[in-house]
Amino acid sequence: MGLSVRYALDVNFDAIGLTRRLVDIESVTYNEAAVGDYLVGALASLGFDVERMGVEGPRFNVYAAVRGTAPDVVLSTHMDTVPPFFASSEDDEFVYGRGSCDAKGIITAQIGAALRLRDAGVKVGLLFLVGEERDSAGAKVANEQPRGSRFLINGEPTDNRVAVASKGALRVEIRAKGRMAHSAYPELGESAVHKLVEALERVLRLELPVVEGVGPSTLNIGTIEGGRAPNVIADEATALVLVRLVGDSAGVRRQILNAVGDLAEVNFTLEIPFMRFRDMPGMETMVAAFTTDIPALTAWGEAVLLGPGSIHVAHTDGERIAKRALLEAVDLYERVAREFVK
Repeated sequence: MGLSVRYALDVNFDAIGLTRRLVDIESVTYNEAAVGDYLVGALASLGFDVERMGVEGPRFNVYAAVRGTAPDVVLSTHMDTVPPFFASSEDDEFVYGRGSCDAKGIITAQIGAALRLRDAGVKVGLLFLVGEERDSAGAKVANEQPRGSRFLINGEPTDNRVAVASKGALRVEIRAKGRMAHSAYPELGESAVHKLVEALERVLRLELPVVEGVGPSTLNIGTIEGGRAPNVIADEATALVLVRLVGDSAGVRRQILNAVGDLAEVNFTLEIPFMRFRDMPGMETMVAAFTTDIPALTAWGEAVLLGPGSIHVAHTDGERIAKRALLEAVDLYERVAREFVK
């Protein structure tokens, strides 16, 4: 199979080249405008009606559709990446670079599928979002401006398998307070660091929920900071914790609050719910341990989660996407969309 795919209307769609061009435009979260501008121009040149959907400041989502129609199905993913940026490269098997699999290769595959679907008379749209890697800001804005689609195909790296569920996320801030004193006289102070360490040790011992067919809820202490100096009793200390949810968060919240007790304050700063999705007959399935924009896109139709690339290399310095998987994804996105609208 060649690396360029010939579509109708004499459009020579170079999937590998487009992926590299997108990767080479730095778009770490909050800096998506340049890649958005590029996509606006590229999609317009391919004959789509294109719109900048303002989010905040210079940031905007990109929405494209067949001229004069409301879409039945929309293909969507995100334009932003995690830091740090590094440019594209390739060998015979892979395209490398920040965002190659999460999610600029996915953008390319979705554009390729949309071209095929449009040429076949399917009412298709494309929605490329800002902010997925931080707070789904773009998705939240888009959800206030739906375009009538009945189905949404969201792209994240699933190794071209249909995700039947995705774990949720509960972000927790645990903040301990103490009283400063000279470390030679600890009885005169109260260490916030010591209290935080004890609280976290209790949290790590929690037996979190497990759901058959989905797996366990997991917990990560991502950051710890606090204190003034080794010879000062710490007056404050904070940890940020992320729990991957496999169901409703209420029970997990109670577990954390009971474990921490009066050692520290607990604030639940973000929740993305656990989601179940429909599968597609004849397609391999998986459970995504990560979260997506789908919970914030409920107004865009019934959702399927599918995309090329491995989540195991996303967010790493070896991020890459297999060229074969990228081209296969064009076929899969077209197949799923046709199944929806038949």
